[in-house]
Amino acid sequence: MNKVMKETISTLLYLLGVLCLTWLVITFVGQRTEVDGASMEPTLNNGDNLIVDKISYRFTDPQRFDIIVFPYQYEKNTYYIKRIIGLPGETVQIDQAGNIYINGEILEENYGKEIIKADHVGIAAEPVVLGKDEYFVMGDNRNNSTDSRTELVGNIKRENIVGRAWVRIWPFSDIGVLRHQ
Repeated sequence: MNKVMKETISTLLYLLGVLCLTWLVITFVGQRTEVDGASMEPTLNNGDNLIVDKISYRFTDPQRFDIIVFPYQYEKNTYYIKRIIGLPGETVQIDQAGNIYINGEILEENYGKEIIKADHVGIAAEPVVLGKDEYFVMGDNRNNSTDSRTELVGNIKRENIVGRAWVRIWPFSDIGVLRHQ
């Protein structure tokens, strides 16, 4: 073969390797996603760009207050981002005053943007018992979030969790790792 042909094949193999590596990273390690909407305010804002960690949950279980990404079951290529409130096996209930109860005890947290209004309690007005692989999620903007309180979303099965929101990469003024306190 001549030198040009060897260089062309070498370049094509290099590009194929890069594409394969990129596909592996996006599929199994992490991916960029953009927040669309106000349901996670004040923690995440419309237009924020995040890196979703897709590998951690292969080795550990999701924890209370993790911010997760999961597919919306009624619309293809649509993903929701919410905070885990209830863990597998727990019972979640919200009273008319907006208090969240886990197994009958008030959940101590300060992520909610505001107190949950009585007309936003949803199906959690009655006790919601989570299965062994189910999570109860809510947006931080509690009165402006479609989440586990509605039958459209309901409880999230472990197998449907894509990953956890890990790092905000845009806007530059807010870059940083997303952690729960």
